[in-house]
Amino acid sequence: MKSDLPKVMHPLAGRPMIQHLMNTVAGLTPDKVVVVVGPGMDVVAAAVAPAQTVVQRERLGTGHAVMQAREALKDFTGDVLVLYGDTPLITRDTLDRMLAERRNGDKNPSVVVLGFKPDDPGHYGRLVVGAEGLKAIVEFKDANHDQREIPLCNSGVMAFDGARMWGLLDRVGNDNAKGEYYLTDVVGLARGDGANCSFVLGDPQELLGVNSRVELAGAETIVQAHLREEAMENGATLIDPASVWFSWDTRLGRDVVVWPHVVFGPGVTVGDHVEIKGFCHFEGCSIAHGADVGPYARLRPGAEIGAKAHIGNFVEIKKSVLDEGAKVNHLSYIGDAHVGAAANVGAGTITCNYDGFAKSRTEIGAGAFIGSNSSLVAPVKVGARAMIGAGSVITKEVSDGALAVGRGAQMEVAGWADRFRAAKAADKAKKQGN
Repeated sequence: MKSDLPKVMHPLAGRPMIQHLMNTVAGLTPDKVVVVVGPGMDVVAAAVAPAQTVVQRERLGTGHAVMQAREALKDFTGDVLVLYGDTPLITRDTLDRMLAERRNGDKNPSVVVLGFKPDDPGHYGRLVVGAEGLKAIVEFKDANHDQREIPLCNSGVMAFDGARMWGLLDRVGNDNAKGEYYLTDVVGLARGDGANCSFVLGDPQELLGVNSRVELAGAETIVQAHLREEAMENGATLIDPASVWFSWDTRLGRDVVVWPHVVFGPGVTVGDHVEIKGFCHFEGCSIAHGADVGPYARLRPGAEIGAKAHIGNFVEIKKSVLDEGAKVNHLSYIGDAHVGAAANVGAGTITCNYDGFAKSRTEIGAGAFIGSNSSLVAPVKVGARAMIGAGSVITKEVSDGALAVGRGAQMEVAGWADRFRAAKAADKAKKQGN
């Protein structure tokens, strides 16, 4: 990935890819989850908590990596799934099918491998299958010409009989092109013991491995397509689905309309009958039913937009509550504030919430009217039904129902503008005459 961040911590739809996989695994209600990490990957251990982590201090292959979990799984004889943190799109249904095949009483396979048939098999290992089932997995570098022509490839994902797994892994050697301990060798070893091995066919799309930023972008495309489809199936209208980007936890209500070029960051909840116009960006916020937002609005963490509120173009809201029917329609910043029901905030209004050292709150009462181009210097309170004259700087509390105007006195000098223009014209003429 050419990154300071461990590969599995790169995000898909707003959360690390390893957490996508962990969420899928949690759906299986496993007895235990063990995550094998490299040295110094504390950030990965934190991301998968409370799952136990073990460290593979030497990178000696996939078989060696699984062996690092031996102590954590000692005396465990149930089914063991081996998954990969850089293959985050695998589904619960696929894992259920693997476990069902592993528990097939007629076959009782020691190992079940998840195979797939990509359009381009490339350098994937190949699954060698016969009438009696899965015979072997051959890594591409060790495969002969005929084996490289096999279209059935190895995803790396396996399900083991835990009672037999360690006995197989103990016999895995490293006499191969890479000098590594291949997990794939367990199939040949099991067959040599007279045990059955089997495979389940998976969807190539969900088995996409992410090893570069190009592949990460490809995985993001797949995830976004699923999230868009889910949103529309649950009652939202996306005018141009391909231009709307969701986070993994975005929640849209029924009859929500989303116009083009809207980005939902993590932690966004939208109620029913909300209209979101184009080019908005949301993160860590909530929008109640019947509200109207955008275009070009930005809702930052802590923004709570009340029912039937209106948030217009080029409005930024951060850590603020807008009660029902409140309006902030143009070119305004509302930060660390509470705007009461049916209050109207005029264009160009700013809540001055930061004094260089601390954040302070602004309170705007229900039904208040804030004139355009006003600055409310927090901490400050504007009472219910109060009116603020346009262009005011408000630094003191305004009582309920009052009018407050805080701007310099207007001064007029009669004829000054005409005399100024005449002087400039004469000066220009003089210069041209020279």
